[in-house]
Amino acid sequence: MKNCVSINLKKDQIVIKLSEEAEQKEIMEVLKKKLTELKKLYQDEKTPILVSGKILKNKEMREIQELIKSKIDVEIDFDMPKGLGLHSIKKTFEKEIAVSETKFHKGSLRSGQKMESEGSLVILGDVNSGAEIMASDNIIVLGALRGLAHAGAKGNTQAIIAAGLVDTVQIRIANIVKEIDRDEEPMHKQAYVYLDKDNIVIE
Repeated sequence: MKNCVSINLKKDQIVIKLSEEAEQKEIMEVLKKKLTELKKLYQDEKTPILVSGKILKNKEMREIQELIKSKIDVEIDFDMPKGLGLHSIKKTFEKEIAVSETKFHKGSLRSGQKMESEGSLVILGDVNSGAEIMASDNIIVLGALRGLAHAGAKGNTQAIIAAGLVDTVQIRIANIVKEIDRDEEPMHKQAYVYLDKDNIVIE
């Protein structure tokens, strides 16, 4: 698939668009060749690069970032879809999500703040480091989750956590706790967290 990577030069950035259907291996091979041509455009100025088009896993983002950095020392950002609708959740993993009473909170939670819900909890903002959220059912954070989140707090093993960005050190579903090593798993964009048997999975 030769057209799986396209490069567009814009005024203040270079956009690298990846085909949604392309495999990571194909993307890496084509990107390697195109970067040689792209490098010729770089002189003194370091125009930032934006990678878009395909939902990438954390590992894939790292691979692409390392490849670009090995050729060009430049700032790289990834434009991931912001949709947190049921369609996005269903696309990521086929899992039934129970309907429950939902509590909405508009705004971000600061360090030291705590919020609980007997049903599901939707945060229209960020959950900052030092803040804590707990729900008997599902938790959805439209912004960044940097604080502690505990879904299925009363033992609901079907509960999920969804966030625009997961950058926390600990996450809980029901009675299962996952400690996250930030060196190994620094950030998960558009993340969905659920229980698979006794393991917490972040996708």
